[in-house]
Amino acid sequence: MRLLVFLLAAIAISLCYAHAQAPPVSVVRVDVRLVQVDTQVINKKTHRALTSLRQGDFQVYEDGVQQEISYFSQDQLPISIVLLFDLTDSVRPVLKQLADGALESLQHLKPEDEVAVMTYSASAQLLQGFTRDHKLAASAIEKAGRRKSYEAAFFNEAIFQAASELERSAAPGYRRVILWLTDDVPNIPTEEIRSQYGRSVAYGALHTQRDAMAKVSHAGVLICTLLKRSEISEAHDIFHNSAHMAELMLYPPGEVGLYAHETGGEVLESSAKQLQKKLAQLIDDIRLRYTLGYHPSATRHKGRFCAIKVKLSPDLERTEHSPLIEARRGYYR
Repeated sequence: MRLLVFLLAAIAISLCYAHAQAPPVSVVRVDVRLVQVDTQVINKKTHRALTSLRQGDFQVYEDGVQQEISYFSQDQLPISIVLLFDLTDSVRPVLKQLADGALESLQHLKPEDEVAVMTYSASAQLLQGFTRDHKLAASAIEKAGRRKSYEAAFFNEAIFQAASELERSAAPGYRRVILWLTDDVPNIPTEEIRSQYGRSVAYGALHTQRDAMAKVSHAGVLICTLLKRSEISEAHDIFHNSAHMAELMLYPPGEVGLYAHETGGEVLESSAKQLQKKLAQLIDDIRLRYTLGYHPSATRHKGRFCAIKVKLSPDLERTEHSPLIEARRGYYR
């Protein structure tokens, strides 16, 4: 009996010693986050999207380092889309036309796609939260077409709040899109107007273009814009190019083209006759964009901005004569 106890004790001691002498186990931390990049490729001559590309036709770089594309799809992921209506004085004459076009565009969405409807002037108002019931969305669109506001228009605030709604309420795994319906004429508010309207909105103080762009990047939002020109729009273009414009911009109103460029979206301009056709084209272009996914090959500090660059394979670049590639410019870890 004593011998058995002795042997068991010896075995236990030797196991403990062996465990103490074993080399430490290496712990490898892998960034499991899948970064998704909505991408569109445009032929420069025809101005139409190339819709028959394959995974091998693309190359994705993060901070200059090529990444392995582990996910590729086209028209497979459902969409969460915010229809964002401008309510300013200049767009009011064509607001009903924009609403009619938006109603028509619902026919180009799939049953699983969800829609929210927002309007904005000094701040954004949610008329309809995300719904797959397109009848509810249509009712909210018709309501948006009848809205009026005499407040100044803050583009940056509208985008910030629309992106916040997507980040907060969109269905998980859906592609996040803001479809911006405007004539691209922001009011140039004075400090008095900014104080009056900017501080009274539910979201607090007004957000800057930098705030809005950061929110859009964090939320992974694609911004596409339909521009409906009016007489006021044309007058604004002349004024915008004047030397006095910079002096009057006490609070930057925001730039439609910049938001589209940074998120990889597109801006389509339309006449009244072409509005429904152009909006349907925009919806179809969104549907047929490519989704490229990759797991970042390098770890980064939380909160760091990572730059993304999408390229085509060299052979395809030569074949298509350097087409235009639209993709998000980066994201925050």
